[in-house]
Amino acid sequence: DTLDIMENVKFDTVNTAAYSPRPNTPAADWDNQLSEEVKQDRLHRINELVLQHATERRARMMDRVVEVLVEERNVKVPTQVMGRTTHGYIVYFDGDIDELRGELVNVKIDRCEKFYLAGKRTDEPVQ
Repeated sequence: DTLDIMENVKFDTVNTAAYSPRPNTPAADWDNQLSEEVKQDRLHRINELVLQHATERRARMMDRVVEVLVEERNVKVPTQVMGRTTHGYIVYFDGDIDELRGELVNVKIDRCEKFYLAGKRTDEPVQ
């Protein structure tokens, strides 16, 4: 049922963890607990499906101009800044954090990764 719901909704992200019995709950004492193999297999299938959906959604942003609220410096590439679109997508692009923090800027997306977008600042209008 979970995978069917995920297929219909196509979540961008999900917070997942393998099931583990919680102390002082009725289910913790049940005899028919799932094996670690089953738990890990189910978790893997969920994570693979969300990764597929995230990749598909990010790919639709290619070559689009999006408005980005600049939040912080890209810790991996100090000449870049990181911000978010109105949909919450993380976007990296070249810029000075001291000038851009808190600003809304237009960015043309030229790279789509699984969990972030990258592009170049532009004067083109948002699409």
